Amino acid sequence: MSHSFDDISQQLKRRHRKSARLKWISMGALGLAGLFLLLFFTDMLNKGLPAFQQAYVNTEINYTEEAASDARQAIADDLVPLVSRTEIRSIPLQMRNNEDLLGTSEQRWLLVNGEVDQYLKGNRNSLSEEERAAIDERVESGQVELAFNRTFFTEGDSKTSESAGILAAVVGTVMTMIVTLAISFPIGVMTAVYLEEFAPDNRITQAIEININNLAAIPSILFGLLGLAIFINFFGVPRSSPLAGGMTLALMTLPVIIISTRAALRSVPDSIRHAAFGVGCSRWQVVRDHVLPLAMPGIMTGSIIGLAQAMGETAPLIIVGMVAFIPDVGASFTEAATVMPAQIFTWAGEPEPAFVEKTAGGILVLLAVLISLNAFAVLLRKKFERRW
Repeated sequence: MSHSFDDISQQLKRRHRKSARLKWISMGALGLAGLFLLLFFTDMLNKGLPAFQQAYVNTEINYTEEAASDARQAIADDLVPLVSRTEIRSIPLQMRNNEDLLGTSEQRWLLVNGEVDQYLKGNRNSLSEEERAAIDERVESGQVELAFNRTFFTEGDSKTSESAGILAAVVGTVMTMIVTLAISFPIGVMTAVYLEEFAPDNRITQAIEININNLAAIPSILFGLLGLAIFINFFGVPRSSPLAGGMTLALMTLPVIIISTRAALRSVPDSIRHAAFGVGCSRWQVVRDHVLPLAMPGIMTGSIIGLAQAMGETAPLIIVGMVAFIPDVGASFTEAATVMPAQIFTWAGEPEPAFVEKTAGGILVLLAVLISLNAFAVLLRKKFERRW
């Protein structure tokens, strides 16, 4: 008996040691994941926060007849190398739009070029020692300073880094998500209601369920190829438009909404259905008046998470052409547009160092939106959660 007891004790000790090792390995893996996440956010913040600042130079603009034909005549010669080309090119256009400017002058803060901006932020640049010394003198005199980069949030894309903004991409993302929601939500919910509440349990239904589950796991780029082949090539939907992008993302979001909706419908107790049947309701009345209202918080949560996932997708939108150069905000669902992930992808491929911070700044904006949507989904689930 004592020998058997010793054997059992040894086995228990080995089990406890294995359990302790598994615990420490799990904690180490969790800590490592947290460390990588911390390093990621730290790197993004270090690279992205400078994008929210921009260098400006205070200069006098003279709206003369010479400036109408040669914009460089509107500002002092020594400031021409500092001011952004975008600002200089806009002066004749302002004079054409407002003839009263001719013969007047004004003091304004203008964007400096990307090299000067990078120098003031302490980044790599190609300025000479003389140019740096001249800039330092202007900084000391208050003529050049770093301020909040309003251009980043109020302008579209640009070939010059100092003038590039994310507004056109934000508007394109919103329009694309409107199309995605308008298509995927009603179709997804109705499909889930039919499969869960009305469809018979046969081989056809089982095959549909298997395919829906498989569609939720396939690579997103395949949905882009499907959207290109069906919506653009077959139906003739305008390429690079929010309509094409939204319809493509709707295909990708449908399985997520269907699966989450079915889970929400299953969470409603059968006693609710039986009680409704007991007072003479038809099956459709039971679903419409009792099951769907109770399952709606779960349906909304799954739909929001599905849309957040679609908002961060790049591959399918690249396939349908939503990586176009969009300097102005689009006003139609059929005009060419871009979205935030595609805009970030475009900036990441630019050779200028100034676009590195634009890329990281765009990532921070996109992360803020995605985290906000996921937090809203969690709050929505907590607020309307019911325990049966």
